[in-house]
Amino acid sequence: MDAPVPLIVVAALAALALLARGPRARATVMLLALLLTPVLLIAHIYDSAQFRPLRDHAGLAVGAGAGGLVVVGLLAWLFVRRPPALALAAAFTIPFRIPIGTGGGTANLLVPLYVVIAAGTIAYAWPILFGPDDPPEEPRPRVLEWALGGYLLLYAIQAAYSSDFARALEQVVFFYVPFALLYVLLARLEWSRRLLAGCLGVLAGLALAFACIGFVEYGTRHLLLNPKVIASNQLESYFRVNSLFFDPNIYGRFLAIVMVFVTAAILRRRGTGEVAAGGAALAVLWAGLVLTLSQSSFVALLVGLAILGGLTWSGRWALGLSLIAIALGAGFLAVAPNAVHLDLGSSKSADTATSGRYGLITGGIDLFRAKPLAGYGSGAFPREYRRHTHASAQRATSASHTIPITVAAEQGVVGLAVYLALLAAAFWRLFDGARGIAARCAVAAAFAALVVHTFMYAAFLEDPLAWALLGVGTALARAMPRLVRHRRPPAAVPEDEPVAAPAAVRSPAQA
Repeated sequence: MDAPVPLIVVAALAALALLARGPRARATVMLLALLLTPVLLIAHIYDSAQFRPLRDHAGLAVGAGAGGLVVVGLLAWLFVRRPPALALAAAFTIPFRIPIGTGGGTANLLVPLYVVIAAGTIAYAWPILFGPDDPPEEPRPRVLEWALGGYLLLYAIQAAYSSDFARALEQVVFFYVPFALLYVLLARLEWSRRLLAGCLGVLAGLALAFACIGFVEYGTRHLLLNPKVIASNQLESYFRVNSLFFDPNIYGRFLAIVMVFVTAAILRRRGTGEVAAGGAALAVLWAGLVLTLSQSSFVALLVGLAILGGLTWSGRWALGLSLIAIALGAGFLAVAPNAVHLDLGSSKSADTATSGRYGLITGGIDLFRAKPLAGYGSGAFPREYRRHTHASAQRATSASHTIPITVAAEQGVVGLAVYLALLAAAFWRLFDGARGIAARCAVAAAFAALVVHTFMYAAFLEDPLAWALLGVGTALARAMPRLVRHRRPPAAVPEDEPVAAPAAVRSPAQA
């Protein structure tokens, strides 16, 4: 069912959740977005084969829905009484994806995270709308919030003329709307050093567990998930692992970001035991990353570590070492291109050496040239790429290996301008004043690593990590006036003292 108007309405509600100036208005639109998004999804897939079992067994569907509401209600009660539990629950559920049939295919959805977001939204909105006290003021939206809201709304509007409206709708319903709510929730939490350490512990524990599963996959030469990767391993001389993720590159991205966090924690530690434990964890995670054979994840990790070093020590030294590494890599390619199966005079060789990215980039540029102003519409890249290049369906499904090119082809100059403005606002929010504050340095470096990864692979705002990093980074950035007034090093702040006080208890001038 092509329904651009309801899709635009739902996206507008998510944008208003980011841009509303009053807490009551924000709470209202968040609840409306939470209620209307699944309604739009059900209307979209109601006639599909995947939804038929639920239609045929209405009692079972109602029972499952009631059970889900009970779980959401219990979590909401917990989050009202223990707000830090929301952050820990989000950190624990953020990697887990479950394959769900939607429309004519299968999507790997973050169902556990959706439950946490729903419960968090209710826990946030209920006291504001139905509590006995008037809600305190909240900070006004700044450039980043306007850029995020503008991108969401523009994406929904441009879905109206897309050749693949169903894909655009799924992007909005499965990713943009719920993750916008996640951003609002995390940006308004009270972040203490103990909570930050707890989230790091959860993420590091998950990453180590995933790495161990990857070791088992490599040792047994058997993958647990993703038939496409399984088939690829049977045809190639190498073997890639993806642990419990459905994609080795997304698995590698997660490991790389956690490694940046662990490194940032080690840099602030003085105890030998803590440093040794962190070093051992990094060694295990590095071994897990190597087995993914994800080129984009390696580059993202190096960029993240370089930026972390620049923020922690000297930016000049970090830049100089990075330029030396780039020069050495370029020199290696020039002297021994055969080592990476690269013929500098052959586009086919370049496509092979970059795992097909060269062809995808050139094909995307050709699509942009054909419709430079408004593009082919949101979500249309795979279908239009296949149509114009006569590529196979399997190759077209991975046609978003370079997010800027995908945005340009789908949304034209208009969408590309909003995307670049969003990146500029995000980097300004995270990097401005971050030097000297360990948590902010870690978040900024991790977000930069994620963005670099999207330049070579898929999923930018489709990745909840991007929204989570922006939300936490926003909360930490808003705490800067208080930290400056205290004039003491971050290490001197007690673990239980808020690093980022909740937005609701500060005046707009402090935000």
